[in-house]
Amino acid sequence: MSETRTVLLYSDDPQVRDRMRLAIGTKPRPDLEVEFVESSTYADCIKLIDDYEIHLVVLDGEAAPAGGLGIARQLKDELKHAPPTCVVIARSADRWLAAYAKVDATLLHPLDPVTTAAAVADLLTKRVSPV
Repeated sequence: MSETRTVLLYSDDPQVRDRMRLAIGTKPRPDLEVEFVESSTYADCIKLIDDYEIHLVVLDGEAAPAGGLGIARQLKDELKHAPPTCVVIARSADRWLAAYAKVDATLLHPLDPVTTAAAVADLLTKRVSPV
């Protein structure tokens, strides 16, 4: 039986959110199902995290005016049990910013479905594994 996990997709661009969703897929691994919630604004993103059990946050590092790296850093600084974060960046050189923002993983635009699904499955598995 597969487990269902909730993934929050954040980007101000609906096409980027669509690409994220398609690259992750509804079953990134045979034993893992994903349902998506989406946010196009900073306020909605924070509200969804506050109001729902979010297992993973996938953030667009190129979003404006609130970028995914800033949101990731805020979540890690302000929440005792922040969900894992994955930021999609446009330049490999921005990985140092991702490290500063304390993200759990980075992916590069354009998203590769195999790499993206594997990274998401790994982050979701680490989150639900017993310590």
